[in-house]
Amino acid sequence: MSLDLFRDAIEEAEQLIRNPPFDITEQELAEGLDYLAGSIRSAIQMAFDHDLEHPVLINPTHQYSRQGLDNPDAVYFNANLTSDASYVVSGRRGTTADLSFQIMSGGYTSSGTPDTLAAFDDRSLPVADDGTFEWRFGPELGLRKGSTLIVREVYSDWLAEDRGTLRIQRLDTAGVPRAPVSVERIEKRYAVAAKLLTGRLATWFAFPEWFTYKEPVNTLTAPATTPGGLPTQFSSIGHYALADDEALVVSVPASAAPYQSIQVGSKWYVSTDYEHHQTSLTRAQSHVDDDGMLRYVISAQDPGLANWLETTGHAAGVMMLRWQRTDQAPGGPTVSVVPFSSLASMASLAHQRVTPAEYAARIEARQVGIARRMIS
Repeated sequence: MSLDLFRDAIEEAEQLIRNPPFDITEQELAEGLDYLAGSIRSAIQMAFDHDLEHPVLINPTHQYSRQGLDNPDAVYFNANLTSDASYVVSGRRGTTADLSFQIMSGGYTSSGTPDTLAAFDDRSLPVADDGTFEWRFGPELGLRKGSTLIVREVYSDWLAEDRGTLRIQRLDTAGVPRAPVSVERIEKRYAVAAKLLTGRLATWFAFPEWFTYKEPVNTLTAPATTPGGLPTQFSSIGHYALADDEALVVSVPASAAPYQSIQVGSKWYVSTDYEHHQTSLTRAQSHVDDDGMLRYVISAQDPGLANWLETTGHAAGVMMLRWQRTDQAPGGPTVSVVPFSSLASMASLAHQRVTPAEYAARIEARQVGIARRMIS
């Protein structure tokens, strides 16, 4: 029975979480089990919402279902495609900093990243004055079995920008009713969910080993196009390990790109709590110094600074900077480890002091910003 396969997959996934290929604390185990819950949820969603005849845009990654160092500023949508059909994606452009489209030959796996068949942002679409647009595509793009459409709607200012609307339709099945549900179909979907669950965990154990942990600790790479990502997205990656009395100062030029951000994540290669803690910042959310530099402090203790990135109990984790909607490589970051006690006397940080009340207001704004998106 396929339900037995899914039960077995959950048990296997639990063992992967309890015995990962890295050391974990009790807190990290708890977060891993929470990550597992989100992964189970996403596997069921992807398996049961999957419909090649009548595709829908699925939102499988959000604050309750994290994966692949998910971007706190992005709303993600996926749709499954077939090789011999034509489609129309339509909607209304919102006011977010970026809206991008990517068709991949398959999904990410523990053996590698899929090929990109098409990738662009909405600047390549004819967007009408009222914000509406339409994009038609089909086999001419080289669609294959397992091809996937990924749409990313990315915020810079969580409180000022608004989502648009999106829809996908397969043209040759428009007006054709969906077939009745059957036991065979449901069992097949539980079997698919089982493969998705264990495959997802294995993939995101492997991915950071290929790219992130190859780099020396407490460093960030020069900006480069993101592996498996968009040609108009650059990223800088790294990982940190800090004692409680240490801080990491990251300095990077404020870019002209419409979207620029920094985030920290956990050993599970997922975002940490960005709704109730400041574990990420966009340029719009950051203090920019008069010299055009963004200076961030990553530390366990609160330094009383606007650009503090909270480690939320993680002595070690991953870091990523992103720039989107740009064709030019941005200026890269510099990184230094300093004693936490030295931060108070650093002149370069003097202009971003905040009071506890001001910082609490920043957290409230994050909570409101996430609620406005209604991701769940």
